[in-house]
Amino acid sequence: MIGVTTPLGRAVKRALDMALSLAGLVVLLPVTLLVAVAVKLDGPGPVFFRQERVGRGGEIFRIWKFRTMELAVECEGPSITVAGDKRVTRVGRWLRKWKLDELPQLMNVFAGSMSLVGPRPEVPRFVALYDEDQRAVLAFRPGITDPATLAYLDEEDILDGVADWESYYESTVIPDKIAANLQYMSRATITSDLAILVRTVLRILHSPEGEDDWLPSSQVQLQEESRR
Repeated sequence: MIGVTTPLGRAVKRALDMALSLAGLVVLLPVTLLVAVAVKLDGPGPVFFRQERVGRGGEIFRIWKFRTMELAVECEGPSITVAGDKRVTRVGRWLRKWKLDELPQLMNVFAGSMSLVGPRPEVPRFVALYDEDQRAVLAFRPGITDPATLAYLDEEDILDGVADWESYYESTVIPDKIAANLQYMSRATITSDLAILVRTVLRILHSPEGEDDWLPSSQVQLQEESRR
């Protein structure tokens, strides 16, 4: 298996990123156009939302998404959302459910600021909280999906069940995600990246019960408590 940290692995990973992101942009163009029209008809404001994120080596870049929040309040309030967030539009709720708001990030991948698979990029405010060991996660090009994405696919619902969800995100979710991604980084291969892509699509389309093996221990505990 080809490790993604080797010179050959980096070249193959970048070639796959470019080929698959370009193919995705072309094949999904009809879906992208329909989503763009839906966002525009849902209310005033631009179709796309761009936000500063921290990329590889701590470099700041702008991530592309379809806009899912009301224009007047999208820059207000916390930078993370929970289920039922009043800022999210009607179309935005549907886009977030099926992760269609992330489609424009294929442009980030093709441009080279992101990869298909890699640690999800955070906003500068949260990266400032990383300790020295956690900053090792910035050695990889950030991605659209990663093992932590699979574990926290229902993140908005999870945070909605916590009283102080912003503190919980900083003290528990972020460390969980970083730990999962550092483990991924230590043994990532081209094959494992392709497997993560396939699993992400399958999890979005169908999220069966009995998949707690994907979840960090803190999330498993939280879900068990919510069932009582």
